[in-house]
Amino acid sequence: MIERGDSYSRGAIAFHWVIAALVLFNILVGLFHDSIPRSWGLMPIHKSVGMAVLLLTLGRIGWRLAHKPPHLPDRMPGWEKAAAKAVHFLLYALLLIMPLTGWLLSSNPEKPRPIDWFGLFKIPVLPATPDIAHTAHDAHELLGYLMAALVVIHIAAALRHHFLLRDNVLARMAPGLRRNG
Repeated sequence: MIERGDSYSRGAIAFHWVIAALVLFNILVGLFHDSIPRSWGLMPIHKSVGMAVLLLTLGRIGWRLAHKPPHLPDRMPGWEKAAAKAVHFLLYALLLIMPLTGWLLSSNPEKPRPIDWFGLFKIPVLPATPDIAHTAHDAHELLGYLMAALVVIHIAAALRHHFLLRDNVLARMAPGLRRNG
């Protein structure tokens, strides 16, 4: 296992920003898909991106097991450290659960829609009953709102650390923002 430094490893940073961009895209498409013209064809892309997020998250978890994250600042209150850990845990859970619920809802045997992964190949449907697919749809929608809220909280906390607390917490994931001293 690699020791902790004062910033994330290059691999962790790459995983973070690629997954972050994909998740932001999917949140926007998910929240506004009803008002986006179908002719834009964003829902197949949304599904492909979701499956990419699932795969990248599995890779990121593997990376995280081998590369410990940097310590939180000693001066950070215990409640804030606990909140940060809870939000990170929930984000990781949702990065796994959201694509799986999306895959299940696309697997409804009443109207199976295999995911055509960026036009390269079809991801087969999962064995699901109509009830499971409908429950997955409801969960996907509800958890999408939770994901959006947690992303806003995560971004707000990072910006608070950078602009109000003026520490290097954000710079651990964006080294170009490191403050001297």
